[in-house]
Amino acid sequence: MEAQLRELIPFLRDRNPQVRQIALSNLLPQTPKDSPHRNIFFTGLQSGGLQKSKENDIVRDLKLLCRDQLSVAHDAFRALVNLSDSPMLVATLSEPAFLTFIVSYIINPQSILADLASMLLSNLTASSAACGTVLSLNVDIISEPTFPNSFYPPQSRCATAVAPTPYPDGEARVVLALPLLVDAFVQGAETDGGGDASTRIRKGNLHFLASVFANLTTSPAGRNFFLGPRAPNVLDSNGSPEYPLAKLVPFTEHKDTIRRGGVASTIKNCAFHAPGHRAILSPDSINVSVSPSTSAAPGIDALPYLLLPLAGPEELDLEDQEKLPDALQFLPPTKVREPDAAIRLIHVETLLLLCHTRWGRDYLREHGVYEIVRAAHENETVDKISEHIERLVSLLKGDEPEVEPSDGDLPAEVETHAADVVSDDEDNRIDEV
Repeated sequence: MEAQLRELIPFLRDRNPQVRQIALSNLLPQTPKDSPHRNIFFTGLQSGGLQKSKENDIVRDLKLLCRDQLSVAHDAFRALVNLSDSPMLVATLSEPAFLTFIVSYIINPQSILADLASMLLSNLTASSAACGTVLSLNVDIISEPTFPNSFYPPQSRCATAVAPTPYPDGEARVVLALPLLVDAFVQGAETDGGGDASTRIRKGNLHFLASVFANLTTSPAGRNFFLGPRAPNVLDSNGSPEYPLAKLVPFTEHKDTIRRGGVASTIKNCAFHAPGHRAILSPDSINVSVSPSTSAAPGIDALPYLLLPLAGPEELDLEDQEKLPDALQFLPPTKVREPDAAIRLIHVETLLLLCHTRWGRDYLREHGVYEIVRAAHENETVDKISEHIERLVSLLKGDEPEVEPSDGDLPAEVETHAADVVSDDEDNRIDEV
């Protein structure tokens, strides 16, 4: 069987698209993990050490077939998504030329397979090397005000993202790719309204870009990007600066689990940067800078979006209601908490991180965090989440712990260390009402 599959590989380069499709459709079932003949895709690969990464013919063919006609490109993207879990392929799939195509393809509203490309980018950015490339990646764009997103990325051109007619006659300019990915992600949420996909401005919903942002923010450079003020439109540097993270936080209550979870993880990762806590929590009516930068931008106002997934339909006393952010006051009886336990845990962990500074703890106390998590604790069924809530309560209601402010990123263990003040004292217990 393996020998027969290997005989199909040369047909991936056949001039007849039907032949390419048949060959690829027979190879595709071998790409998932634990497939019996998956090794045929890794033969001849070199990766790691002092040697430059070397790709084999089949991987090179799959990368080229991503630009092919719809049925072929669809299977090529699927194959690479399946194979990208292997460290042996990360280097060759993360080389700048291919990533430039992938990113340009994703930001093009007319790309039919943008969701598959987003899945591939999500898998690749699980590698720190790919993260570094994406964070510094530049792409070409041609400004065109009549286009839905005001520009065309020429490096996305392929059979499933055809060039516009007439072709824009402006000069191509080089811009940082990541702000364009953030904007594409925001626009992608607008495609979830149903209806005919052919009439939408953007063909994909790009939910998996949330996982890309979560991966990028595991590095200091990624956190610095999302907590660094920049013009909201990459084509207009004169706009009032804003934090890129502010564009993501509204999606913590989105109906798609991938989008919600990725955004929640992105916020949590950014919360590891202690100097950014004031910007993360402050309302957008206040301009805040993140050290060491002196550039200020409106606050991200993330607290309502962290608390809404933890809030339920419980009625609070009027005095408690007044502490809450406006978005959490007098919630309807139909309000439900985040159904995914992993995402609930992420939000509680984020609140724990934001307790690392005295200013953060005071802000959370003054804005009703205790009242929300107290009710959440009463309804929580997962022990680990309940334990984290108890740690959070100990920081909000107990004596001030001796936690030194940090001038940089917090260690990954800070959630546990900052919560070590938990005791069995009744004053540290959540009040049951």
